[in-house]
Amino acid sequence: MAEQVTQARSTRSGPGRVLIAVYAVFAVSAAGRSLVQLGTKADEAPFPYVLSAIAAAVYVAATVALARSTRRSRQVAWSAVLVELVGVLVVGTLSVVQEDWFPDDTVWSRYGAGYGWLPLVLPFAGVAWLLHTRRAAATTRPAAQHDPADGGSTESAPPR
Repeated sequence: MAEQVTQARSTRSGPGRVLIAVYAVFAVSAAGRSLVQLGTKADEAPFPYVLSAIAAAVYVAATVALARSTRRSRQVAWSAVLVELVGVLVVGTLSVVQEDWFPDDTVWSRYGAGYGWLPLVLPFAGVAWLLHTRRAAATTRPAAQHDPADGGSTESAPPR
């Protein structure tokens, strides 16, 4: 029974592995892009280049948090995915409404159009996966047990 609970709650099992891989690709891509842009032409468009660096940091945080699958990392994953969602919506909207602020693209410009709109889809997939793994755990785990992958034990909880 404990093994089923661990697998149900793990963000790094099944489709979660694909999600982690996509986040890792975006982390490397956004980090590389922002480092090159900031290192070679920061004076041309500092605002978009810094936004790309922020996006890279968010993608790194999401990748690591989803891969670790502990209670604390789930909290970090939620934070990263929600920051990513707000970021892509705000930056996407600003890049359409205030084009002059974006003389060069960021990962999130025009809602990630330069990356096939995957930056827009990715946070929704992250939220869905985090909700799915939480729901799966709630339906398979008795109330007195805790998931070892989440930092708890499978023994009964001590009385309070």
